[in-house]
Amino acid sequence: MAGCFHPKFRNLRIKMLFNFRARFPTQAGPKSLFSFNPLCNQKRRPNLPQALNPSPKMVLEPSSKRPMCPSCSKPSRLCLCNRIKTPFLNNSIAVTILQHSLEQNHPLNSTRIAAIGLKNLSVVAVSDVNLEARFEIRALEFNSDLGFSGFESNCNGSCGKHQNPEGFMDHLVTESQCLDSDSEMGFHGSESNCTRSCEKPQNTDGFCFTIRKSGVISSFMGHLVTKDPNFDLLLASSGDLSNGFVVKKWKSTERQEIEEFEIRVPSGSVLLFPSERSVGIEAIDFEVKNLIVLDGTWAKAKRVYSENPWLKLLPHLKLDLGKMSLYGEVRNQPRAGYLSTIESIVYALKAVGDETDGLENLLEVFESMVGDQRQCKDERLSKIAL
Repeated sequence: MAGCFHPKFRNLRIKMLFNFRARFPTQAGPKSLFSFNPLCNQKRRPNLPQALNPSPKMVLEPSSKRPMCPSCSKPSRLCLCNRIKTPFLNNSIAVTILQHSLEQNHPLNSTRIAAIGLKNLSVVAVSDVNLEARFEIRALEFNSDLGFSGFESNCNGSCGKHQNPEGFMDHLVTESQCLDSDSEMGFHGSESNCTRSCEKPQNTDGFCFTIRKSGVISSFMGHLVTKDPNFDLLLASSGDLSNGFVVKKWKSTERQEIEEFEIRVPSGSVLLFPSERSVGIEAIDFEVKNLIVLDGTWAKAKRVYSENPWLKLLPHLKLDLGKMSLYGEVRNQPRAGYLSTIESIVYALKAVGDETDGLENLLEVFESMVGDQRQCKDERLSKIAL
């Protein structure tokens, strides 16, 4: 039909169009004059009713979800809240849970029970390090009138009483050096390690450092690290943190640096985690005031531990119970003694001297939650069999 656009027929085509519009007027206005050309056999798409016209918004609109309990985040028919006989138990030993960011919505996550069962509890979301993360550690300063206080400003790379324990500084590169020898040190595109600066409070013990994925230390006190140092050497230069400390973490994205958490770690804190540093209850010779627990699968918990080196500042505690977790077959555990988060909390609180009544009920609630999951699994299998 290319002939209909030949210049020879231009005047004829325009005349026919005006005659056609004169005989069949429309309400579309002047812009619709060339929207329909009988000579070129163009067809306009019909105006479908809105209900029949496909719309991406309608297609992508999610279906209605089943009602959920806002407190325990379980479906309403499986709500855990009314199973707890005494919610928000006033536990004498505080509990801090570092929860892997991917664990929160798992249907069998037991932190939800601790959150509605214990009063003195805080849950902190912790994500994996993809690019880089920066940490600042400051000593808690005691004031007889105000109590403990943390810090308000960031580190400028020279905070704390920095020493050189056993040649630790020999593995560091100064800012001027790193600007000249990035390629030799293998820190291509890591200019932020050297140039990041911020104010520091005066007369405060502490230090700052950055890490890459898997907890590899990339800079310490504003200096690039040429080798992966022993973190114990780093701690030797950290100053006096015996009265507790505050830790801040910033995670780096492709566009900016975002503060992820700020945690107050008082004196008397212990980390419940099996490692080479861990000791049994009988070896703890001080009053435990705060229990720190890692929440996630064992693989996730290990990542949280390795990518938060500040945890090595704490005494490590292990439980030698030899018990099998109540998870049973619904969620695999590596071996006996590897328990769920709520089981670990209850047994550890009892072991360090918290005699709060009602802790056993939290285990009963957890067992019932596992039973719900097992029943749902059986129902799904029975439907498949039909």
